[in-house]
Amino acid sequence: MFFSLMTPDPAHLRDAAHQQTYGSGHPPADAYADHQWMWKLFPSPPGTSRDFLFRRDLQAGLPRYYVVSSREPRPQDHAWRLQTQPYAPQLQAGMRLRFDLRANPVVAGHNEQGKHVRHDVVMQAKTKLLRERGLRHWNDWQGDDKPALQDLIFGACAAWLTAQATRNGFEFEADSLSVDAYTQHRGRNAEIQISTVDFGGELVVRDAARLTVALCCGVGRAKAFGCGLLLVRPVG
Repeated sequence: MFFSLMTPDPAHLRDAAHQQTYGSGHPPADAYADHQWMWKLFPSPPGTSRDFLFRRDLQAGLPRYYVVSSREPRPQDHAWRLQTQPYAPQLQAGMRLRFDLRANPVVAGHNEQGKHVRHDVVMQAKTKLLRERGLRHWNDWQGDDKPALQDLIFGACAAWLTAQATRNGFEFEADSLSVDAYTQHRGRNAEIQISTVDFGGELVVRDAARLTVALCCGVGRAKAFGCGLLLVRPVG
């Protein structure tokens, strides 16, 4: 495995800007653009399965890409700096680590027609509360018992992460958890494509083998669109 950091070359910012539009630091409205652009680092025959994860962030107003891959990426051209090193996480049960994760928090379910679908956990939580009160829209709820939207987002996303943590060999410290930047990304026809949220905090390794797989293969859905890359570092 390889871990890479790709940043614009300061001497060629204009050329880099032509290749990739600078955005908010989250997946762009057309999430397929980043997905297709990342594939250029890994030239492959048609039909090759994706074997990399990535995350796009901003630093000092400029984009940077973190990439974990089974193949070593190839630099695109002079406009971008690509730093790559072997990636072989050395974990032990009980180890404490800081983590960051941009994820697509969804759960499987069925729609009214019985078709298998995936539900955004925040929208699912809102729908459940509204149905319990016979309401259709969030703004229709005027009572004092209406939760703050940020509290609802935190609770729904924290519950999703708890299930993912159990599945992937770690526990997170509840007091350290941050849940930020919940965003619904819409396509050209205004339909919601994916929702994303940024998690951060401290975790404890419970199953080193499972967590190693998660670090290399990602957590949750929408990995092709910049979600699922679990970044960790030592505490302190």
